[in-house]
Amino acid sequence: MCCAGSVEGAIGALVLSSWFAAAFFLLGGYLALRLQRHMVGEGASFGLSSSQINLTHWIVPLLFGTLAIAALGVVMQQLFLRWNQGQDLRQALITIAISIILADQMLAHFGGVAEDIAWPRNVDKFVNLRVQGIQYTLTRLVILGIAIAIGLLLWVWLKRTRTGMVIRAGVDDRAMVSALGVNIQLTFAIAFAVGSGLAGLGGVIGGTFASLAPGVDANWLLYSLVVVIIGGMGSLVGAAIGSLLLGLTTNFAAAYLPATYTYYSIIFTFVLVALVLAVRPLGLFGRPA
Repeated sequence: MCCAGSVEGAIGALVLSSWFAAAFFLLGGYLALRLQRHMVGEGASFGLSSSQINLTHWIVPLLFGTLAIAALGVVMQQLFLRWNQGQDLRQALITIAISIILADQMLAHFGGVAEDIAWPRNVDKFVNLRVQGIQYTLTRLVILGIAIAIGLLLWVWLKRTRTGMVIRAGVDDRAMVSALGVNIQLTFAIAFAVGSGLAGLGGVIGGTFASLAPGVDANWLLYSLVVVIIGGMGSLVGAAIGSLLLGLTTNFAAAYLPATYTYYSIIFTFVLVALVLAVRPLGLFGRPA
């Protein structure tokens, strides 16, 4: 019974975080897109070019999308999830319902045509890596730098600050942390705000790197689920290694498969998941609940 409850709780938490993250991802990107179009003065136009965009036109929408989604996440958590703590199935159903409503509203207000956030002209160029004359896009290096910085900041926050320690303790034993006089509800609200804000940040970067359209959130939802399953619930190191393994698997599979079979490269993603779970059922760095 104990093991069954732990598995049910882990599945509920995984579904809860992933569905919300996918919806907030797409909404954060759309908010940043509209603000960028408004700042450039081309609010009704389609397809801004990098030559029209400077750093301010990208950084301000990035901050706006992040902060707006962080605030929305706290509102959702306080209105719908706070009163159902410990009821994983109910929270998961509420989360899925809200995500579907948000998806319909985004389709109605932002349309169904794929759009992208323009990179600033300062970074939309190639750089010489001085490795056999390889030219690489500076935009991808910027994304890599942002990802590494966020990962390090999250690790420091969760492992080296009092708030981070309270969050980790509250996940393991909420009642005991509350009995010690800690305002666990405020701590969880802060954690939800940070997580939601990062989802919005990811939407802005994803919308700049690729595009924003209905259904894009489902693709990123799949990626996030695979990364969490491979790395293990609650592990930042596991998430980093899981994302690296996923990226290497999908890209190498697409590159080395015969041209007529490239479409089937997605199969190797699930092969990777199956192999990891066969050896480590809780993920590479997961631990029992």
